[in-house]
Amino acid sequence: MLVSLVVLLFTGPAGAMDEMIAASASALELCIELCAVYAVWLGLLEIVEATGLSKKLAHLLRPIIKKLFRVDNEEVEKMIALNMSANMLGLGNAATPMGIKAMQALDKGSEKATFPMIMLIVVNATSIQLLPSTVIGLRSNAGSTDAADIILPTLLATIVTTICGIFFVLLCDFVSKKFKKGRKSK
Repeated sequence: MLVSLVVLLFTGPAGAMDEMIAASASALELCIELCAVYAVWLGLLEIVEATGLSKKLAHLLRPIIKKLFRVDNEEVEKMIALNMSANMLGLGNAATPMGIKAMQALDKGSEKATFPMIMLIVVNATSIQLLPSTVIGLRSNAGSTDAADIILPTLLATIVTTICGIFFVLLCDFVSKKFKKGRKSK
């Protein structure tokens, strides 16, 4: 990038400055539009938290969370449920604080990642997205004629990746337990 900028400064300095200013303006415009998208969804998540819907959501997702994460802590379940909800809305950045809080609550002071921690990382990274709002915002800003036409392909792709991720975490856990059991019997 540095080499191309130096070459551009020697071959067309006026064009380089114009392009840098135009790119800065485009980046600022994109940031403002994405801030608006995030403000709407973060406001919605704040309302969900303030009205107690987060507890109801955690209760609704509790069987899935208990089975997947093998936890029995109401606060952790709530943080995981909010993390999953924000990810389902395509708000990865908004999901991060809840994911960090859940991860801190799952940390037992060991230097090794536990099964629930690994599962949280995988589910957070693959996250089923019902509404990929950030990508829709980016596509809209780029001038897409139908920015939301990616909803179905995104939903299908994220369902597949989440199922595969969960399967591989469970498989690794199974193999690890068999390996440990085999070593103890020797």
